[in-house]
Amino acid sequence: MENIKTSLIVSTYNRPDALFLCLESIKRQKLLPDEVIVGDDGSTDETKEVIEKLQRDYPVPLIHVWQEDKGFRLAMSRNKCVAKAKYEYIIQVDGDMILHSYFVSDHVRFACPGCYIKGGRVNITKEKTDSLCKGWKFKKINFFTWGLTRRENSIHCLGLARFLASKRKTRLGLGCNMSFWREDFLAINGYDEFYVGWGGEDYDLAQRLLFAGKKKLALKFAAIGFHLWHNDKYMQNRKKNFDYYYQQVAKQAVFCEKGVSQYLKEDTRGEM
Repeated sequence: MENIKTSLIVSTYNRPDALFLCLESIKRQKLLPDEVIVGDDGSTDETKEVIEKLQRDYPVPLIHVWQEDKGFRLAMSRNKCVAKAKYEYIIQVDGDMILHSYFVSDHVRFACPGCYIKGGRVNITKEKTDSLCKGWKFKKINFFTWGLTRRENSIHCLGLARFLASKRKTRLGLGCNMSFWREDFLAINGYDEFYVGWGGEDYDLAQRLLFAGKKKLALKFAAIGFHLWHNDKYMQNRKKNFDYYYQQVAKQAVFCEKGVSQYLKEDTRGEM
């Protein structure tokens, strides 16, 4: 679809070097988002300093939404960002992703009413991640870059992506690379803030969108994100989260009780 206004949400926590690379890749998009909102789950001042430095000449508004560090509260952070978003289409990524130059334009191209988009990712090895982050200097990544796993997924081909989009049997959602209509997100009350600690919040959001009658488009060979390596952390609530998730699926829940609605009446540009 053309003429869509987009808010690109970037989630981060204490990885300023990775966030720098992510934000630099956004600056180089063939189609820029209309605003970028960094959802910060309690990082230290180093992250704030990186954002403030980039804000000086960033090509679109670059907004920092910080919340106190009280554990892994990604669902809350993303709700606050969507509440602040000015535009009708939301694209969300993690701050340890380097985006293909057609990433935003691909999400916009495939956006259609009644659908949400699950993108994919190409993982980067630890050695290559260390090399990229060490220099704090952006380098474009493509199929020929060393240090990629499953590099075939880095091929950009819109024809193949269009053919596969509605046919692929994949996971419900992938929060590090996903897009949806803001009004669809608000209609189900966004992310369920029951989810604290790693796991379940993305599946839950996608499943409730499906229960609400939306359809999934799963992109491969388009909207490509390159995922920097990291240790798996914050998994202490995995069982609790997924037990709750399966309970909600059994009830075919659409609306969550504690979601984005609690932030909608707040100042849309003040810090929360």
